[in-house]
Amino acid sequence: MKALVTAEVNSDIIKELENLIDITYEGWEKEYRVLTEEEMISYSRDKDIIITSYDPITKEVIGQCPNLKLIVCTRSNPVNIDIKYAREKNIKISYAPGRNSDCTAEFTVALMLAVTRKIPMAYKALKDGKHVGLKEKQQTIKAGLRRDVTWDLNDKSPYVMFKGTQLKGKTVGIIGYGSIGRRVANICRAFGMNVLINDPFFKNTDEITGVTFVSFDELLKQADIVSVHCKDCEETQNLINARAFELMKKTAFLINTSRGALVDEQALIDALASKRIAGAALDVFSSEPIAADHPFITELDNVVITPHLAGATYDAIDNHTHQLVEDVKLFLEGKPLKYEYKS
Repeated sequence: MKALVTAEVNSDIIKELENLIDITYEGWEKEYRVLTEEEMISYSRDKDIIITSYDPITKEVIGQCPNLKLIVCTRSNPVNIDIKYAREKNIKISYAPGRNSDCTAEFTVALMLAVTRKIPMAYKALKDGKHVGLKEKQQTIKAGLRRDVTWDLNDKSPYVMFKGTQLKGKTVGIIGYGSIGRRVANICRAFGMNVLINDPFFKNTDEITGVTFVSFDELLKQADIVSVHCKDCEETQNLINARAFELMKKTAFLINTSRGALVDEQALIDALASKRIAGAALDVFSSEPIAADHPFITELDNVVITPHLAGATYDAIDNHTHQLVEDVKLFLEGKPLKYEYKS
């Protein structure tokens, strides 16, 4: 069988497949770019298997591949594949659930720490030459006292300007209790936080210990930090909107490492500008890449932003390579796929 690999993979792990099938590498794996629809058609015409991350696997691409039997998407949601048409053609679809759940959860908590402790703001101030001395000098110690590291205490000192809040003892509200939400909950519990969960699709909540399931409104009212972990779908569009911000505490923070569409961005801008909430930390936006003149960049000082990289780790690549190798081997053996996409 012949396979096209356009996904970023661990070259050592995928070698196991090179002994079983004829693999051609193109696109992201070779050039760090997403292929066009025309390029995908050109490279895939004689292939039995396509392994991709971001490239468009449209009806046109599938229709031009008469031998195609398996499409592997190395993402937790194969949005770049025409699922319906692939199934009409009896083409199996494999994906990579949970491949970056750990790193995204860790990044989520990192953003919590960043915004509640104002770490990026303090870093930028130092890099801009604020709160620094003109030159290194020896600290003098008065007789009878011991060395002290407190060098500036007034209303303009960093100790005052960047004073933050600790996580221990605070309440985090997690909206969406999937693989990432569960990992965020576990990390937050280790910090000594109280964990509230809202997920209308999660069953058997009585069997879950260490967290408390509450209604959406109750979570917003009680949480010191609201963290969103939902899929982008019609039901979650602008889930966090002006009404949600009205329910949140004025001292609360919003964290979003999920999808920009889950938050009404203009409502968030208004809430941050009016100090309706204390702050936000975001890895995703309604339109990406974020515009250079966006208020998050040019106007607001109570928001921490990163360019959609919560899942960007070498570990995630290792994970999805292991997953795709396992499923391709099962496919070659005529066995059911472990990671078959069935939604």
